[in-house]
Amino acid sequence: MLVGPHFARKGWIMARAASSRSALRIAASVAILFGILTLVSGGTALFGAPAARARFGDTVAFVLWFNFLAGFAYVAAGIGLFRRRRWSAWLSVAIAVATIAVFAAFGLHVAGGGAFEPRTVAALFLRTAVWLMIAATAIRTLGWR
Repeated sequence: MLVGPHFARKGWIMARAASSRSALRIAASVAILFGILTLVSGGTALFGAPAARARFGDTVAFVLWFNFLAGFAYVAAGIGLFRRRRWSAWLSVAIAVATIAVFAAFGLHVAGGGAFEPRTVAALFLRTAVWLMIAATAIRTLGWR
């Protein structure tokens, strides 16, 4: 009969691994969906008809361009996470760090009296939180090596 601490521990490890795989799949799905939505929204704000661009209000150009270009990295990271590629953990960390840097630069822009939309603050906060969670999940599941 297969009973005892060794087999109980092995069952726990297998359950934990399955849970990690599920968390990674969810993180990958969020990254890809977030990337696609970012590309559509940013593309409309940058390249859409004048009426469509006007709906975005006082955009901050460097934030808008960063978000749009980062959308490609979001999709790439999501695909890498689905494939369980270690580089996708590094890319997720890089996205999180770059987002924090842009958020800080945006803060300096606002502190200097630059025009902005209040929803940009919420969007940057959401992006930062999402990518910190995705990066943490990727590192925990795929490791740093």
